[in-house]
Amino acid sequence: MTIVHLAAQPAEPSDGITGWVTDLIDTIGGPGAGLAIALENLFPPIPSEVILPLTGFAAGQGVLSLPSALFWTTLGATVGAVVLYWIGMLVGRERVHAIWAKLPLVKPSDLVRTEEWFARHGTKAIFLGRMLPVFRSLISVPAGVERMRLPTFVALTALGSLMWNSVLIMAGYWLGDQWELVEAYVGVLSKVVLGLAVVGVALFVVVRLRSRGTAGRHRSM
Repeated sequence: MTIVHLAAQPAEPSDGITGWVTDLIDTIGGPGAGLAIALENLFPPIPSEVILPLTGFAAGQGVLSLPSALFWTTLGATVGAVVLYWIGMLVGRERVHAIWAKLPLVKPSDLVRTEEWFARHGTKAIFLGRMLPVFRSLISVPAGVERMRLPTFVALTALGSLMWNSVLIMAGYWLGDQWELVEAYVGVLSKVVLGLAVVGVALFVVVRLRSRGTAGRHRSM
């Protein structure tokens, strides 16, 4: 029986996050990839755009099978998301409202409207959020705060994660030792999403400051 070692491939660096993921997959196969993705959910600085294409590359080298790669990474993503869900649930709505009330430039009604929006579109937010860089992890917390039904949350998370994982794993599988191209393209997408979020927050702050200034002038008249 021939054992293929991913770390032995000359195209793979042996340091940093890539080296760590390589060692995990090389040592315990699919469960290693699942563990890496679970940690990626809890600590977003660990990028899925590195872990998943590298897992696909490993599958192409025979370190693990494609079904194993898809199963374990989807399981890991779901487990990590459920942990964040429970954190949101333990924090609870009252604590979130108490913290929100102390923040500048926001009103209690803003949070109430957000809760109402999540109540109407929560299923879409959970499903689509699993395929958006940056928000993949964060979307689990409001689901816990709002106590979305756990079976629904798990099903949507697993389905959305499977789709996201499949795209990146298959890309790494097909690209072979050029799997790092996936990281480059998804990295650009992550920056675009983050940039749009920053612009959105900036616009919100500007509008809120202007509205407060207008209200202050009316009261002084």
